[in-house]
Amino acid sequence: MRRFLGVTLVSAMALVLSPAHALEQPGREGSAVERFSDRLQTALNSGSSSAFDTLASAELQPVLAQRLERFRQDFPEVTWQVEPAAPTPDGRLTLSLRVQGAAESEGLTYALEASEQIAIRLQDGELVDQELLAQQSLLRSGERPLAVDVVIPDVVLTGSRYDVDLIVEEPLDQALVAGGLIDLTDEQLTAQMRPNLPLAPQGGGGLFKSVQAPQQPGSQTWAVMLVHPDGVVTATKRVRVVNSN
Repeated sequence: MRRFLGVTLVSAMALVLSPAHALEQPGREGSAVERFSDRLQTALNSGSSSAFDTLASAELQPVLAQRLERFRQDFPEVTWQVEPAAPTPDGRLTLSLRVQGAAESEGLTYALEASEQIAIRLQDGELVDQELLAQQSLLRSGERPLAVDVVIPDVVLTGSRYDVDLIVEEPLDQALVAGGLIDLTDEQLTAQMRPNLPLAPQGGGGLFKSVQAPQQPGSQTWAVMLVHPDGVVTATKRVRVVNSN
């Protein structure tokens, strides 16, 4: 088993997982969300412990600061990019966040790529609510990080079966490869825990699993790991589970 570093990334990037409520008039919020995205990007890249003092409501500031500090402990050398994104079908404003950089864990240096999309609600220029819509991360170690594709759907139907694949772009042929997959719980994400991920021998082409969606709408967050001759690849992906009705 190996401890899964990526869960810290998932929970820290998500900041606060709470529903987004009705928004103010789109005309007023259009420029406000652009200004807020610039301020948020500056704050995330500043490294300051008080980054959220003027960005979020008093209720959210302690939670955001704590999660960001934990994130920086594991990922101290990263660059954030924040941009306004297309509104949701029901009219909510959204932000697209991307982070790139490096991290170290258990003597290995990882190249980091991650992204997420959140729906937000602003009040007087402050973040008062948000909802995580999509998230994906990829960590790769080694002098030449292995080229892989994370093939996991964004949205699935309740009760359906679907594939979770981590595909090696150039198969490793006869090389000994081990891999594993776990479904991260909300408790693990909230607590920023590093769960143990059981590994088993895999084919040189990657890790391929068929999984079951829950019977109720919501989400699943998958953590995938592949240990290969030159290093380790870990990935996470949040999958929205929607009702077929």
